[in-house]
Amino acid sequence: MPDMSNGNIMQSFNPNAIPWALAWVLGAFVAMRITRKVMRSLSERMASHRLTIKQLDTLLSFLVYLAAFIMALTSLFTLSSEALLALSGTIAVTAGFALKDVAASFMAGLAILFTRPFQVGDRISFGGFYGEVKEIGLRTVRLVTLDDNLVSIPTNKFLTEPVASANAGELDCMVVMSFFISPLADHRRAKDIVDDAVLASKFLYLGKPMTTLVKNRITEQGQLLVEIMAKAYVYDARKEKAFESDVTDRVLDAFRSENLLPISPPLTTA
Repeated sequence: MPDMSNGNIMQSFNPNAIPWALAWVLGAFVAMRITRKVMRSLSERMASHRLTIKQLDTLLSFLVYLAAFIMALTSLFTLSSEALLALSGTIAVTAGFALKDVAASFMAGLAILFTRPFQVGDRISFGGFYGEVKEIGLRTVRLVTLDDNLVSIPTNKFLTEPVASANAGELDCMVVMSFFISPLADHRRAKDIVDDAVLASKFLYLGKPMTTLVKNRITEQGQLLVEIMAKAYVYDARKEKAFESDVTDRVLDAFRSENLLPISPPLTTA
C-alpha cells in the first residue's frame, strides 16, 4: 500500500501547474457553452433529429467535464499509478460521507444516462409536475412545465419514485382528449364528429393509429354522462396542447351546430 501521508501528497503537488489546471476547467466550461449553443441551434433546425441531438449534448457534457477533472488532477499532482489510485479512494470515501446526497444524485445521473428511463426532450410526469426534460445533469434533472416554469429535481429522486414518459424517446406522443355529452344525445354522431375533428387537424401524426372510445361515466352525484374519448398522436410532443386545442375547437363548434350540447366533465367520477 503506498504511503499517502500529507507530506508525501504535498511533495507530489506541483504549484506551477495551477494555471494549467484552471485552464483545463475554464476551457471545458467555455467549450461546453459553445457546444451547447451550437447543439441547441441544430436541434431546432433539424426537428426530426432534435431528441437525438439533445441526448448527444447531454452525454458530451458529461465526458468533457470528466476529462477536464482528470486532466486538472494529473496536472496538479505527480503520482504513481498506485498512489493515484489510493488518493482517489481516499477522496471518494471522504466525499461520500461529507456529500452523500450529492454523491447519490451523481450516481443517479449516471444511471439515468445509461439506463435511459427517459431522455432529453421527453415529456414526463414526476412528483406532480409534467413537462419537457430540458437537461439531465449529474445532480439535477431540469423540467420545463407547460406553464413555462423551470423545475429542478435531484436525480436521486428518480431512483425511488415512479416516472412516466409520454413519448419515450420518440418525437411524437399520444394525446388523450375527452368530451362529455348527455346520454340522450346521439352518441354515434358525436363520435363521428370527434373522429372528423382529429383527422382534420394539421398536428395529427398519421404514422400511428388513432382510436375513439365511447363509455358511460357516473358522477358521485349519480349523474350519468357519455364520454367520447379520442386517443391520437401529435407529430411533435411540443405541439401537444396546440393539437388538443385545435381538436377541441372543432368538436365544440360541430356539437353546437348540431344541437349536441357538450356537458362540462365532472370533477370526480366513479
